[in-house]
Amino acid sequence: MYTSTPTATDIQWIFDDKQSQVFEAWFRDVLKDGALWFNMPLLTPIGNKNYLCRFTDIYEGPTPEGGLYWRYSANIELWERPLPPIDWGNYPELLIGSDIIDIAINREWPQA
Repeated sequence: MYTSTPTATDIQWIFDDKQSQVFEAWFRDVLKDGALWFNMPLLTPIGNKNYLCRFTDIYEGPTPEGGLYWRYSANIELWERPLPPIDWGNYPELLIGSDIIDIAINREWPQA
């Protein structure tokens, strides 16, 4: 049986003033100072997908960015590693050629 182990990754955000206020209030009030898990879309080598995450520590920032924005950075823990489906490592040629397969399937069966 396969069990996923959490993995850590660094992430950054750039916010305007209002977004910065919302982020800090969300971190404090909703996530209980970052202790709770939350869902967030992340772009990884397997594509854009929602991941279950939590902060490993408090974020860094706000740091002024370009005069109008604020940069925040943090280390987050992902519940599951961003990997292709199980057993796909046995078929690397399918992973490498997956773009052409996607194009062919969408052209031949667009309603699917």
